[in-house]
Amino acid sequence: MNFKQIETFRAVMLTRSMTLAASQLHTSQPNVTRVISQLENEVGFALFERVAGRITPTVEAESLLVEVERAFVGLDSLADSARSIRQSGTGSLRVGAVSSIAMSIIPEAMRLFTERYPKVPVVIHTSGSSSVAKWTALRYCEVGLVSFLSDIPGIEATPLRKERGVCVVPGNHRLARKRLIRAADLAGERFISLPQGSSTRLATDAAFETDARQLMMETPYATTICRMVGLGLGVGIVNPIVSRSMKIPGTKAIAFEPAIEFRSYVLRPTNTPSTRLARAFLECVDQAWPAE
Repeated sequence: MNFKQIETFRAVMLTRSMTLAASQLHTSQPNVTRVISQLENEVGFALFERVAGRITPTVEAESLLVEVERAFVGLDSLADSARSIRQSGTGSLRVGAVSSIAMSIIPEAMRLFTERYPKVPVVIHTSGSSSVAKWTALRYCEVGLVSFLSDIPGIEATPLRKERGVCVVPGNHRLARKRLIRAADLAGERFISLPQGSSTRLATDAAFETDARQLMMETPYATTICRMVGLGLGVGIVNPIVSRSMKIPGTKAIAFEPAIEFRSYVLRPTNTPSTRLARAFLECVDQAWPAE
C-alpha cells in the first residue's frame, strides 16, 4: 500500500466517481481504475461495487476511509506547519554580541526582526569577543557579533563594518566647537578609557606620542563612557556606533586624529549552514546600523 493508492482511494470516495477523481488528480480515468484495483488486491477485499456503470463504496471502504482521513489530517497539519515555518520561522535564535553592539545596534535590530518574526524567541548573550567566539564555535549561538578576531577554531568570520573612532566631549566643553580633535588637544583633559588589555585600548594609547592625558577612569563599556562624559566627568574615544545610536544628552562626538579603527565581524560556526532566522537577523542588523 503506497501513498498514490491511498490518495486515489480518498479522491474516489470523496467524489463517488472514478472520472471526477481522475480530474481532481490530473490523471486519466483508466489509471484511477487500475490503481483502485491494485489497492483492492493489497487489502484483500472489495472497495467498490460497480452497478450499471456507477460505483458504490462497500462497508469495508467506508471503514478504511475513516483511517485514511485521520492520516490526511496529519498531512494537513504538516502542511500548516510548513506554511508557518515559511512565513514566521520556527524555533528560537541565540545571538552573541559584544557590549558595544548589544547596547547600540541590537535593540533596533530586534525591533525590525520582531516585525518579521513576532513569534520567534531570541536570546541575546553579551560578553567579550573571545567569549562570543567560543559560544559560536560550540554552536551555543548561531550568530556572533564581535569587535576583534581570536584564534578560536570552529568559526568563520566575515567583516561587518569598519568605523573610525570619535572623541566624545561634553556639549559645553572647550573642544565642542571643533570639527576635528587631535591627540594633542586632549593634553590635561580627564580621560575616561576602555580597560587595559583590550585591543582598542592599545590602539588608543598608541595614538598619544606624549601622553599628557589624565587617565582618571576605566570601563569596558562605551555606553558608560558616553554617560560619564555627559555628566562632565571627562572625555573619551569610542566607537561611533555607540554615540550615533545612544544619542546621550550633553555629549558631542567629534572626529579624531590619528585615526583609531573600530572593526566588527560576524561569526558563524564552521560547516554549518546559516538558518533562515540567522540570515534574517543579520539583515536586520545591517538595516539597524546607524548612518554617519
